[in-house]
Amino acid sequence: MMTVSDIEPNCPTIYIDADACPVKAEAEQVATRHKCPLILVTNGGIRPSQNPLVRLVIVAMGADEADKYIADSVKQGDIVVTNDIPLASKIIDKGAIGIRHNGSLFTPENIGLQLANRDMMADIRAANPFLMEQNKAGKKSFSKSDRSQFLNRLEMILSQQ
Repeated sequence: MMTVSDIEPNCPTIYIDADACPVKAEAEQVATRHKCPLILVTNGGIRPSQNPLVRLVIVAMGADEADKYIADSVKQGDIVVTNDIPLASKIIDKGAIGIRHNGSLFTPENIGLQLANRDMMADIRAANPFLMEQNKAGKKSFSKSDRSQFLNRLEMILSQQ
């Protein structure tokens, strides 16, 4: 049975923006294999893991409370699993690694463009509320391939540590 004392000393902490995250179980598997601490941050509604390397942090209800906790807690070299672009920008500024649920990385080179696109789309949606429904119809669902790419990317990141 693994215990908290089994955590590898040089292993980064993995933070998961856990509300609506489809890869929590996969991240836990990889974190356990590498003996890394994993912190699930949520507003609630997630069952605690029996794994001693996994900690559940329940933050106050409210917009971006989980994001604020992660941004305040993350350190250089840590890993954050999120699809939230503003959160990714904050953690990149602190030297952490941002990874989407589909395995793509947020990087210092691509985060500026992603923020700009996000802001532009918010402006477009505000100008045309019917666009929101049109975008939902064309949105790609999370696939087995996305899950596999996430697992491979997280494994690669931790293997390079």
